[in-house]
Order: sequence, then structure tokens, then C-alpha cells
Amino acid sequence: MEDNVSGVESGGNPAAGLKEKVVREWQRIRVHAETYPYVWGSYILVYGGFGAYLTYRWRKLRRTEDRVRNLHEKLRKLVEAEDAAAGSRAKDGSSLPKSATPPP
Repeated sequence: MEDNVSGVESGGNPAAGLKEKVVREWQRIRVHAETYPYVWGSYILVYGGFGAYLTYRWRKLRRTEDRVRNLHEKLRKLVEAEDAAAGSRAKDGSSLPKSATPPP
């Protein structure tokens, strides 16, 4: 009785067995694609469409995140500038003008 696992002997190279298995599967798929070209064409059309749509949405999401990140950075700089200005006014002893007082 032989110790044979998927066409590879126990002393053989398992990578060679894997390569043969991949080649056999590729040939089987190629024959099927040549036999049924419209089925494979529809697969390419449908899944290619999904891929294009998902790529579009992914890029739009990334652009939106970049825009929000930039706006957040600008807002942070504005707040820091206001805090620095308020801190310098507090050091000078001057207070905010009455029209600029924050609500209670």
C-alpha cells in the first residue's frame, strides 16, 4: 500500500504536487471558459462592475476624509490662534470688548 496524498509520495516534493494541482485546475477552468464564453463574460461584466463601483466609492470616501482632515486642521489652528490672542490680552490686562463677550 502506498502513502500517497493527492498524487504526491511521502518522500516527494510537496511543492511540485501543489504546482501540478494548480496547473490541472487552471486547465480545467480554461476549458470551461472556452466552452461557455458567455457565462464567463457575464461574470467579468458583473464582478468588474462591482469592482469599479466599489473603487469609485472607496476613492470618494478617501477624498471626503482628506477634506474633513484638512478642515479639522484649519479649525485647530484657528482655535490655537484665538487662544493665543486671548492669552496675550489677559497678560496685557485688557478684557474682551462688550460686543464680543460670550453668552452665559
